[in-house]
Amino acid sequence: MDLSTLNDKQKEAVEWPDGPILVLAGAGSGKTRVLTTKLAYLVNEEGVNPYNILAITFTNKAAKEMKERAFKMLGSDAYKMQISTFHSLGLLLIRENYDKLGFDKNFTILDSDDSLTIIKKILKDMNLDPKVYNPRAIRNKISSAKNELMDSNYYSRFANSEYEEIVLSVFRKYEQKVLKNNSMDFDDLLLLPIKLFKKYPDVLEKYQDRFKYILVDEYQDTNEAQYILIKMLSKKYKNICVVGDLDQSIYGFRGANFRNILNFEKDYPDAKVIPLEENYRSTGNILNVANDIIKHNKQRKEKNLWTKNDNGPKIRYHRAYDEKDEANYVMEEIKKLIISGEPKSSIAVLYRTNAQSRNMEETLLRENIPYKVVGSFYFYNRKEIKDLISYLKLIYNSNDDVSLMRIINVPKRQIGPKTIENLATKALDKGVSLYEAIDSGKELEFKKLIERIKKESENISLTELVELILTETGMRKELESSKTLEAEVRLENLEEFKSITKNFEENNGVISLEEFLLEISLVSDMEEHKNNNDVVTLMTIHSAKGLEFDHVFIIGLEEGLFPHSNCLDSPDEIEEERRLCYVAVTRAKKTLMLVNAARRMLYGNTNCNPPSRFIAEISDEYLEKDEKEEKAHFNKEEMIDKTAEYSVGDHVIHDTYGEGVVVALGSVLSIAFSHPYGIKKIMKGHKSIRKV
Repeated sequence: MDLSTLNDKQKEAVEWPDGPILVLAGAGSGKTRVLTTKLAYLVNEEGVNPYNILAITFTNKAAKEMKERAFKMLGSDAYKMQISTFHSLGLLLIRENYDKLGFDKNFTILDSDDSLTIIKKILKDMNLDPKVYNPRAIRNKISSAKNELMDSNYYSRFANSEYEEIVLSVFRKYEQKVLKNNSMDFDDLLLLPIKLFKKYPDVLEKYQDRFKYILVDEYQDTNEAQYILIKMLSKKYKNICVVGDLDQSIYGFRGANFRNILNFEKDYPDAKVIPLEENYRSTGNILNVANDIIKHNKQRKEKNLWTKNDNGPKIRYHRAYDEKDEANYVMEEIKKLIISGEPKSSIAVLYRTNAQSRNMEETLLRENIPYKVVGSFYFYNRKEIKDLISYLKLIYNSNDDVSLMRIINVPKRQIGPKTIENLATKALDKGVSLYEAIDSGKELEFKKLIERIKKESENISLTELVELILTETGMRKELESSKTLEAEVRLENLEEFKSITKNFEENNGVISLEEFLLEISLVSDMEEHKNNNDVVTLMTIHSAKGLEFDHVFIIGLEEGLFPHSNCLDSPDEIEEERRLCYVAVTRAKKTLMLVNAARRMLYGNTNCNPPSRFIAEISDEYLEKDEKEEKAHFNKEEMIDKTAEYSVGDHVIHDTYGEGVVVALGSVLSIAFSHPYGIKKIMKGHKSIRKV
């Protein structure tokens, strides 16, 4: 078998004979190539029966790619191997032993929605309010427990609060219900095989004899259940080859335990460790930066990426004035790349949180540079943002039937499709809008809520109005109670919407819901270049893992943003943030730009954050620094005079509307101007107005 295209370390990993082997595969070091070549080598050179080989990946996509590569090298023998995800393997083991686990042959697999439906029914039967005991949060707790190999009996040891006691009760009823229905959920696909092997050692030995050679990809991402399953299967022959990179372990929030790869040599004392350090992706300077950053982690295995590629240009570091200046700077650099002939698809902008995409999106739209947002919707197309805008539209125009239909049951108010259908019939019969047709039931409570918010909106700013909607409608409470990562991201996006209102207020001075809705509609309705493949990519760093781009911009490199404020008090979480930065840096092939802002409005608040500690960890010899912090076109705070005081009856002059009289006070001023302007709401203290 020809291995001449492999480097020495890759070749060593492929040719290593029986026994445990840990391949520490650095970013861009060709790990997939090593794995698939080793599969072929075992069959062609070592004479291993392909039926005795198990290869495990984390995604269906990765499993498919491995099968295709194996087929090219082995032909039909590739199909005799078990190449699958962890969950597919679990399903195979259950299918072949369902009776021993207490199931009938025709058992069913519950998806996440099915599980949620069962939990909702249990809560209803227990007379528990789903707004207090969020079904998704409880489902996630049960799922996390199962992935830590806990059943309800074991979980009872940790139920030391009223809330946890409720979760425990639901957990027990859930287990009973699922078993009674001859079904299992996604987490059971890992939990049940482990139970099977513990109860029936002979069954375990059967599969140990079948899977004499085991290969595992992305070992640093394994959770407790996956780790135990592999450990049990490999115990007899110990022919286990795991490939991974501790420095790219970034899924701790999903239950991944990086210590599994860290402890591999403890689990297998005679293990051979082979580092793959030669990188085929990036320039020397990019790798130097990556090495500088990651070496500050204490919990890692020593490894130093290097390349035969040129050093390439230095990594550029720019400190912008604020988030808009940051977006403008990146946009100008992107334009330079495009003008020089670089495809747009070779450019990526990476960020720590989803909410950061907004400024980049708006800037690229303004310049008509096509882009795509990977792993998320375009900011204005995100469900929670559309819901919030629908509330604003309904407050502005109660006859907006489309907006009302969207939010009348958001959050859930027990207003179902039948009620809405009856309401639509009533509105049609009377020849009025849906809003006008409301006169009873839960719908009337919703109408009263809108009326109350509308009344309060008369003397408050747009930002305060958004806050009022989030609080009074229950949108924020619903997301906070969910306690899921998805809910957390949605809440961040809603908070980021306040940055939009605040910018509008500070830039314009005038508080006009009509003008604001008009402005955001112009942005949200712009062409999104959906059918264009040659587009700039915007994505979170988590979404970027496994990908590569010629030109990478990492934005928002500030303390509190990256590393994230939620992680600052935990050394373990800081190390995961540093690994995340390492992943971001190693996505770049040719050029890398690190960008941050001296001041940033995020979630409606302006903060002055110091540069990320990750910048300071990079040697100056690899950086081209631009830290002038040039001022933006104007200082927003200079637009507001916080000492300005007004009373009803005060005469003022406005730069646009001329003379007027203050007629109402609040966080905003209501000022009556001459025809044709009428009454306008103006930010209190805005420099566009002054007393006469």
